Amino acid sequence: MTSDRDQIIELLADVASALDTRDWDGLGALFTDSATGYGASGREAIVAQVRDHLGGCGPSQHLLGNHRVQLAYKGVEDRARSRTYARVLHMGAGDQSGLSYECFGEYSDLWARTPEGWRIESRRFHVSFDRGDFRTLQPG
Repeated sequence: MTSDRDQIIELLADVASALDTRDWDGLGALFTDSATGYGASGREAIVAQVRDHLGGCGPSQHLLGNHRVQLAYKGVEDRARSRTYARVLHMGAGDQSGLSYECFGEYSDLWARTPEGWRIESRRFHVSFDRGDFRTLQPG
């Protein structure tokens, strides 16, 4: 049986993969209905917000590491918190094809155990370093 910690780490990889493959339905399925993240509230609004940044971007790669998972967050058995380093590279597309944008940072996610398994209920990304041109990120 896979531990809760391992399940959460695998789901973090699923989020990164969904972002990089532009799997919007898959991305949405990893959040609770009332989740907050990326400056939006609610699963559909989160996906729309991410789509506005990555939908017209060229290839991207979200590399994750240094996972720290705290189960029973704040003493609540069906809650968890993860903190994960990320290095993200975005390449431009179309008129922005010569541009790139890269950032380093840390995702801080709050998780809820649901009937479907662990799902993100809150996501924050703190950028500690970035370089390149933010115009690389654009709607499709």
